[in-house]
Amino acid sequence: MKVFITLFFLLVTQLSFSQFQFDGFANRDSQNNSVYLSVIEDFRKISGVFPEQILAKATLDSTGYFIFKGDNLPTKNRIYRIHIDTCNENEQNTTHFSGHCPNSEEIIFIANNATQLSFPLSFDQEAFCKVDSNNEKANVFLKIDSLKNDMRFAFGTFRSEANRKINSKKWFTTLQDYGELLDEPLAELYIFSFLSNRSNSLYSYYLKDLKENGYYLKLLNRLKEKYPNSAYMLQYENELEADLFLVNNDKDKLFSWWIYVIIIVLFLSVFINLYLFRKNKTLQKDSFSKEKLTSQEQKTLSLILTDKSNKEIASELFISVSTVKTHINNLYKKLNVTSREEVKNLKL
Repeated sequence: MKVFITLFFLLVTQLSFSQFQFDGFANRDSQNNSVYLSVIEDFRKISGVFPEQILAKATLDSTGYFIFKGDNLPTKNRIYRIHIDTCNENEQNTTHFSGHCPNSEEIIFIANNATQLSFPLSFDQEAFCKVDSNNEKANVFLKIDSLKNDMRFAFGTFRSEANRKINSKKWFTTLQDYGELLDEPLAELYIFSFLSNRSNSLYSYYLKDLKENGYYLKLLNRLKEKYPNSAYMLQYENELEADLFLVNNDKDKLFSWWIYVIIIVLFLSVFINLYLFRKNKTLQKDSFSKEKLTSQEQKTLSLILTDKSNKEIASELFISVSTVKTHINNLYKKLNVTSREEVKNLKL
């Protein structure tokens, strides 16, 4: 029983005093500069310097060493940033307001309240090139950045439209598959923020991919499962909903639909007008039918329809040629025609 109580006490003590420690070295020319630890809840503000994100401040010692430690971080993984500020206090008021810090050094990583993490200098004395940690997810952003650099090189080899299309499809799939393989939705958010950034040339392909690829909804489910009701999940859900609305109700499609409607309406309008015009003409012809002609005019019309000349008509009707001409002029007016050919075409 005593052994059990002792083990229980040790376990509770260990849990109670669980704490994080982030330490490392900066480049030697950064000595005496300030170092800031920030938590990133908005994945659109992953890179940069934002005062509302800052949790703690430290100062580099004479060897370039810094350390952050405590027990006030969330127990679940979050995205953190450490940046070494090269601005003086007067410059910080303006540059930090816009998230900009020129010449600063920064590293983004994943950690929680129990994470022990160190940033040793590289073999050529460069800072933030390596992450040593007891948290296996801590260095995933460095791995993703390496892939992004390979991607940029592939796009830069040939700046043709064909190369851009081929590489867009290839690298979207590569980064998404790699993010899913890491089994850390926060890493996938880091990839998503890059691929869906409106300011880069991949944005148009992102919208196309969003419409055709079920990956994005699956990522939402993974976030809901691992980080329910977190700021990350809610932000992603809202952005995804807005972007899906955009691709499913794009203006080009709407404009194209209205063009078809207008063309159909115009076609129907022309067709109806032609129909009414012909109908009106038929009614007009009917209004000048044979019944409105005098008996002599009807006889003259019948002889015209048998191709008789004016002289032949005069002979058959025992009238003068000038009288025939008078009858013809009268029936022309009544039938609304101007020649014998038009009379024949009336099919009276």
